[in-house]
Amino acid sequence: MLMVFLHPAHAQRTEKAEMKKVRLTFTLDKDGAPFYEVAFNGKPVLLSSRLGFVLSGDSVFYKGWQWKGMERRSVDTVWQPVWGETKEIRDHYEQLIVHLEKGISAGGGGAAAMESLPGRRLDIVFRVFEDGVGFRYVFPRQPGLNYFVVSDELTEFHLAGDHKTFWIPGDYDTNEYPYTTSKLSEIDNREMVEKSTDIAVRVAPDPYAVQTPLMMKSAEGLYINIHEAALVNYPAMQLHVDRGSFTLTSRLVPDAVGNKAYLHAPFSTPWRTIIISDKAADVLASKMILNLNEPSKIGNTGWIHPMKFVGVWWEMQTGKSTWSYSDFPDSAGPGGGLIPNGRHGANTANVKRYIDFAAKNHIGGVLVEGWNTGWEDWFGNWKENVFDFVTPYPDFNTREITDYAHSKGVQMIMHNETSGSATNYERQMDTAFRYMNRWGYTSVKTGYVGRIIPRGEFHDGQWMVNHYVRVAEKAAWYHVMLDAHEPVRPTGLQRTYPNWLACEAARGNEYNAFSNGNAPEHETILPFTRLMGGPMDYTPGIFRLKGYSGVEGRQVHTTLAKQLALYVTMYSPLQMAADLPENYESHADAFQFIKDVPVDWDDTRVLEAEPGDYITIARKEKGNNSWYLGAITDEHSRTTKLSLGFLDKGRRYQAIIYKDAGNAHWKNNPEAYMIEKRMVDSNSVLSIQLAEGGGMAVSIREL
Repeated sequence: MLMVFLHPAHAQRTEKAEMKKVRLTFTLDKDGAPFYEVAFNGKPVLLSSRLGFVLSGDSVFYKGWQWKGMERRSVDTVWQPVWGETKEIRDHYEQLIVHLEKGISAGGGGAAAMESLPGRRLDIVFRVFEDGVGFRYVFPRQPGLNYFVVSDELTEFHLAGDHKTFWIPGDYDTNEYPYTTSKLSEIDNREMVEKSTDIAVRVAPDPYAVQTPLMMKSAEGLYINIHEAALVNYPAMQLHVDRGSFTLTSRLVPDAVGNKAYLHAPFSTPWRTIIISDKAADVLASKMILNLNEPSKIGNTGWIHPMKFVGVWWEMQTGKSTWSYSDFPDSAGPGGGLIPNGRHGANTANVKRYIDFAAKNHIGGVLVEGWNTGWEDWFGNWKENVFDFVTPYPDFNTREITDYAHSKGVQMIMHNETSGSATNYERQMDTAFRYMNRWGYTSVKTGYVGRIIPRGEFHDGQWMVNHYVRVAEKAAWYHVMLDAHEPVRPTGLQRTYPNWLACEAARGNEYNAFSNGNAPEHETILPFTRLMGGPMDYTPGIFRLKGYSGVEGRQVHTTLAKQLALYVTMYSPLQMAADLPENYESHADAFQFIKDVPVDWDDTRVLEAEPGDYITIARKEKGNNSWYLGAITDEHSRTTKLSLGFLDKGRRYQAIIYKDAGNAHWKNNPEAYMIEKRMVDSNSVLSIQLAEGGGMAVSIREL
């Protein structure tokens, strides 16, 4: 239902839009400045919050507007994703478009001066969903605003209280931080940045800036998530926190000279998203961000296939082998004069071992990192031409490996590390993708470790945002699926580019290999933050949880059963079985779950959830009546009681339960687990004890 309220004493005009519990109010105040408010179930979520911009050459683009009209419509449709958590997605919203206009003074003042230059026009598009609000700015085509520069976006989110917040610092180049839980009024990222030993932090200019997706919980039990959707040709949005007023203000990632965005009207900004619910599970179930993205630009998607894979990767992370062929940089040029170090992981014999393991266990792909020359001097040197993407090391026989993988029915996954040199990669993309086509590589994992070239640009700025999209488009042209590491955090573009299967863009499982690791609560926060924008290549499935590193005390901060559960709770259509083959072979019974669990789904049910504490999710396999369930907890043990009412009534199933043993503990006894089988139906209830830092994985198959 939409309602109109005209001319309050303090405003030119006010408009309201409602969808069940969510209500949006738009106001143009007496100074011609646009504001909005959001309420849920009659309670304020966002108090009056400013909208608008500062443009280069127009410092008052945020006020002086006049009401020129509006448009309204209701939409209720259903669409089918190429892959995903559900077979169908409902897109249901009320839309309000506000048309604003103002004149421009030539400097002399007065009415005559207002007519001396073309006026400005701005549209603001609001969509009110059952679970929140999305809005974006639209710059229509207009004579006085062809090419222009955004100096600042002034969008505010004026929160109604000092909420509990799950946050990471605003950093222009990385999202790979551990999460802090605090009140809004306590956010201060200076100490975290100063103490960080895991990340080469380069930019943290605002001590009170945080990254999105930002998850909050009010004292009254309201869950609020702020992010953005459809980030294209625009910098990522971070948020400055005013700790006194609880107001968040947009802070766009700048370019090398401090400008935020270079635009050409007509232009539509990304959507700003506010997801709201009084149930945490509903936040995880929201499809609003996907709905705010454009439909697929790829006509034929038959070549896009989600998959599981293994890889020559964890052994390098833990120091068993190296990415580089030699321990010394090659001064004679690629491929010549190298002295083998004897520990190079991407050698033909070792890769064949992984292919054999994948084929034996019906795992679709094998990723190989460190196969191409350049790894001797690649990190942190800010060189532009460190890598090409077609020259293997002497001990990596591309033809032999390709033929062997083909004979075993296994797909090889390419690895293209750019070392931050995006310009070098763009020059070589066609060459790289033709090489993949020639040798049968259907997928690529890209990497952007280090400072970005062109110099002065940032991972999350407009230039790189456009680069990531260009890579996805180029990959689609060559029918290659994409997994991007060290990119800007996702905003639902997997709907528009369904070959863009996954991203990293957060602190993944790898941090347990080379740093102090991830706290037991980490995986209970990520689905409410990073994963709101899209799937994450978290690389789960580590079975040897202690003793894999030469650093004393280093270990993974979960139980083995929790590593299994992550395949369900950390959604991705591209899932890695990240550990070494020998560690899986010593736990073949537990590895059965990784072999069985799908990566594409017809249905998903979030059974229970609380950010930072626990998550339980059930998913139904694509085209099958089998269900898979994952439950995880933080550092506290808990008993979960789960109704299986989602099963078809009148049918019987066998449940195989992979759970923590009675004496399991993430720190003291992480590899202790039990497996049991039960007959269940839709009336059954599972009551399972999760250990500290533990979890449970269940496969449920119809008899």
